[in-house]
Amino acid sequence: MAELKTIAFTLNGKKREFSCRSNESLLDLLRRAGHKGVKKGCEEGVCGVCTVIMDGRAVYSCILRAFQAQGRSIQTIEHMGDFDRPHPFQRALADEGAVQCGFCTPGMVMSAEAMLRQDPKPGPEKTKIYMDGVLCRCTGYEKIWGAIRKVVAAKGGKQHGA
Repeated sequence: MAELKTIAFTLNGKKREFSCRSNESLLDLLRRAGHKGVKKGCEEGVCGVCTVIMDGRAVYSCILRAFQAQGRSIQTIEHMGDFDRPHPFQRALADEGAVQCGFCTPGMVMSAEAMLRQDPKPGPEKTKIYMDGVLCRCTGYEKIWGAIRKVVAAKGGKQHGA
């Protein structure tokens, strides 16, 4: 049986401490802590539904060990918005009809947020490459990319090459 260790990191803007086993994934720790918006999919770093933002970068929480979050800043979908005050990309996904089953939506939002923080005006190719890490089996992606274009335009930008 793996020994419990205490780790500390900033989760959604608040310093937190957690006990975890050395083999526990960040995904499992986050879900155990009540962050059910971080979805459990493939658990192999392939589908992207477990995407969170760590120190400004989109990462798959299923393939990270919880202890790797020590001293870091982690943001989950719960930090991005809620029903009454949705994140602009959440609103755009709904407006564009890009939400069907919704299982991939948290991963999409987190990936888009990380991308837009790095490049507020990503071109269509960069958008496709960056968002490629989250699989969606429902929408066909065109509406998702349309939602990203809508968010970029609302921020006063225009996608390069769009």
